[in-house]
Amino acid sequence: MKLKQDFFEQLDGFYQQVLPTPLPAPHWLLWSDDAAALIGLQQPNDELLQVFSGNQRHAEAQYYAQVYSGHQFGGYSPQLGDGRSIILGEAVGPHGSWDVALKGAGPTPFSRRGDGRAVTRSAVREFLVSEALAALNIPTTRALAVIGSELPVWRETLEKGATTVRLARSHIRFGHFEHSFYAFDGEQQTDRVKRLADFVITQHFPQFSCDRAGYKAWFTKVVQLTARLIAKWQAFGFAHGVMNTDNMSILGDSFDFGPFAFLDTFQENFICNHSDPDGRYAYGQQPGVGLWNLRCLAQALTPLLSSDDLVDGLRAYQPALVAEYVELMAGRLGFAPQLDDSHAMDFDLQLIGGFTQLLEQQRLDYTNTLRQFGAIAATENATALRDEFVDTHAFDGWWQHYCDRVGRVDDIGSWQQARRLASPKYILRNYQAQQATEQALAGDLSGLQTLQQLLQKPFDEQPELAHYAARPPQWGEGLIMSCSS
Repeated sequence: MKLKQDFFEQLDGFYQQVLPTPLPAPHWLLWSDDAAALIGLQQPNDELLQVFSGNQRHAEAQYYAQVYSGHQFGGYSPQLGDGRSIILGEAVGPHGSWDVALKGAGPTPFSRRGDGRAVTRSAVREFLVSEALAALNIPTTRALAVIGSELPVWRETLEKGATTVRLARSHIRFGHFEHSFYAFDGEQQTDRVKRLADFVITQHFPQFSCDRAGYKAWFTKVVQLTARLIAKWQAFGFAHGVMNTDNMSILGDSFDFGPFAFLDTFQENFICNHSDPDGRYAYGQQPGVGLWNLRCLAQALTPLLSSDDLVDGLRAYQPALVAEYVELMAGRLGFAPQLDDSHAMDFDLQLIGGFTQLLEQQRLDYTNTLRQFGAIAATENATALRDEFVDTHAFDGWWQHYCDRVGRVDDIGSWQQARRLASPKYILRNYQAQQATEQALAGDLSGLQTLQQLLQKPFDEQPELAHYAARPPQWGEGLIMSCSS
């Protein structure tokens, strides 16, 4: 694994060096061949195990924890930083460079009296959701591996410690800019914000210049990338759970997974985090929170851009989010979106919204119901789908509008296949992740390996695993999780 050190060499003052605390008696729990291919790695081996568990130093690694701040549940926290994640550097591979971080590698200067460890439960969940999102073509950080141990770690109960090897195109968050803005003033503030913005542009947005015009174009692009990411979350029923600004990637990638969940039964105000009783980060609130977070970022960029420039950039949010969401949902439902016609888009939004309202009223499974569009004949009698609805009168009214919108379908086989390629059969259901993790802690990795296999091809039928697509049992419906890890 070849490493370079652009962040470390160019952004002195944005991190502190710290060595990982060795993980005793480490062993591989999970490994992603797809993630490994991004940085040119092949199979796991003992040398990598020792490096990633902190028991052996990598010759080219610098080992550092980044400093940042952020708005957490609406309130500003002046200094956060990597409290349990240590970055080795940027791995150079056939698909660009990716930060390599050890999550759960022990305390850092930003641990805030924490132990800096992660537990197997959270490490496994991050690995699985990274695989799941990537296979759904939703931008995300990746989990290369999970390393297990017998190290006792206390959370609500005594658990086993683990390390996630995380790959990220960048670990820079909205919170990096907020820290530079709020922790400094005068020339130092301007210099830090500018250095950080110039680094991000040079590394990841080379089409833009490092001047006012370039900063404005770059910020607008960040707004659009964030909007499109959240539109994808909404379209596939993904709830992040903790959309603090320190969990928002400057590249528009899904980042920092805690109490996430995919929807089982469709519920607009589904809360997946039991630390969020008021539902600030509920599934249906995510689009609004995304814009709120971008406004926080805009405030931190005022040393570089005027308020007019920043407001212009923020105006790109809603059009980008709506266009992406309508395009994805139209693909799932089977009609061609008219993205250049605002009136047509409004109609499509109403049609999509009418369908999700029916799903919520009838308490139907979001993923399974949409998957059925790959097996029905649009504009004809939809008996199989109709039978899912208790209120068939309401369904019939929606179905008529839907058929009018779809229009004529000449090749129903191709139409159905397109629906199956747009709507996954399998998602990561919380109860399945919990069951597989419990098996792994008891020494049986087969459940995790099956889930990984399943989630890598969510659009395929995989008939031997079809039972994984069933609705959860009553005890597993809509499980919520804690932030502890």
